[in-house]
Formats: sequence, C-alpha cells, structure tokens
Amino acid sequence: MTTKGPSRKHVIIPMSGDNISSFMKNSSAHVANINRALRNAKTDVLVDYIRSDNTGISVVVNKIAQQSDLSIIDNYVKNSNDVNSLQVEDACLPMSKSYLKITGIPYYPYSDNHQTKLTSNDIENILKQNHIFDNISLASKPRVIKVSLKSDMALVWINIWDIQSGKNAKMLINRCFNVGNFITTIRGANMNPGVPLCKNCWKWGHATLSCRIQGARCVKCNGPHKSENNREFGWCCKANDKTNPPRLETKKGEPCPHLFKCSNCKGDHQADSVHCPFWRHRFNHE
Repeated sequence: MTTKGPSRKHVIIPMSGDNISSFMKNSSAHVANINRALRNAKTDVLVDYIRSDNTGISVVVNKIAQQSDLSIIDNYVKNSNDVNSLQVEDACLPMSKSYLKITGIPYYPYSDNHQTKLTSNDIENILKQNHIFDNISLASKPRVIKVSLKSDMALVWINIWDIQSGKNAKMLINRCFNVGNFITTIRGANMNPGVPLCKNCWKWGHATLSCRIQGARCVKCNGPHKSENNREFGWCCKANDKTNPPRLETKKGEPCPHLFKCSNCKGDHQADSVHCPFWRHRFNHE
C-alpha cells in the first residue's frame, strides 16, 4: 500500500539539466564546503556524497536532515557559482507514495443527469472541502472508473504523498465522509505500478536498478551515451557527406532538431513519449 521510496537520508534538490551538469563537475568541493557549513552550525548531519539524475541532485547525508540542515544545504546550493538560483527549487526530503481507493461513491453525482460523469476534478474539489484531507497532498490525479459496466457507482483511486511508515494512509483508511446523499469509505489499495520503463536503456518491462546493459542508452537516438549528451555524441548531429541530401552538423549550443524512431515501437517519437503505444499499455494495466 505504501511504496518504499528513496531513503530519508537523501536531500532532494530539483534543478535544470544545465545546472546539474555544472554543479556535479565540482561535486567533491561542494561536499567539503557543505560539511564545513554544517559543522559550523554544530549539527551532527554530514554529507557523504552527491548524486544526480534527470530531475536534479540528491545530497546523501549520514542522518535524516532536520529543517535547519535543509536550510544550510539549500542556501549553499543556491548561492553556488555553478548554478542559476532561479532554476533551482527548494531542498526537501524524499517522500513515499501510499495507494488508496474510495468506495461507495456515485458515478453520476447529479441524480437528475445520468449523462454527467464523475471526474478527477470533481474528486479533487470534494477532497479539498473535507477536513480529513487537511495536510494531505495528492501525488497524481485521482482515477475514476465504474464498478461494473451496468453499475451507477464508482471506484476512485487516489495516490498520496506519505512517509515510508505509511503514517498518512493509516490516518485515512476506514474513515468515512459524505458525497451528496452517499457515505463513502476510504480503503487501502494494492500498489500497481504497471509496466516499468527503464531509465537506463529506455526499454519497457524492467526497472532501472535491474537493467543489465553496460553504460547507458540515449532516450532519443538509442545511442550508447546518456540522453543529456545526445548533442555531443549522437550520430544525428554529426555531419555526413554520404547521405542524400548530405547531413549538416548541428551548430554548437543548439538543441538536437532531428526526429527519432522509438526504440520500443519504432514510432516517430522518443522512447519516453506519452504518445507511445507502450506508454498507453502501461496505464491500462494500472
């Protein structure tokens, strides 16, 4: 019911791709400087190392950081000469997700109109109006389906941000609230992450941590390089006089303008595109 997300000993700092590359070039110096600031504040928290992904950096510390520690790390990163502070979001601790479902809710919320269906936006508005959802944040849009083809009742799945102990979910499970004339109940739901997309080779069917290929593949051209280095290493951006017409080299500083064949379905999009049939297949199985 609750995912086991990243360790709470990580401090997550989302930032743009350019900032990530620039900051990570001097990661050893940044670790030393952050630790110096933490020691000066007489805290027991120290940084072990810094890692990066497509969304930002993770500062891995020896203990769970308190708010004062987060502020020190956040201030250091944003004031670093290696980043543009306008493209850096606030430091935060990682969160897990809890999966819940709401039962006993009408699929047609307006009794005089059986054409108007319950929507995700309706659910969001209902949750905002109820005090039991105070301080609860949705991790994604609610999903609404009919209980059965001929039923007038709905099942609603909601994913919420939580901690690994499932504290928020435990507070909500078996609670009841009103939706019009109906009394609905919150239940725990199984985790159904669907078919995973590997962020290393960009193939469907296995998680990134279990990927067996050496190195990495590009999400755009499927070349043997990281996606962020496609402009420098991708075959499509290099000049080639033998093609018809001859292919010109992409100018420095310009993004790659070329179309690609998806490595999964061979369509004209990147491997992680929401237009890929594999992507739709993933959500049909959730």
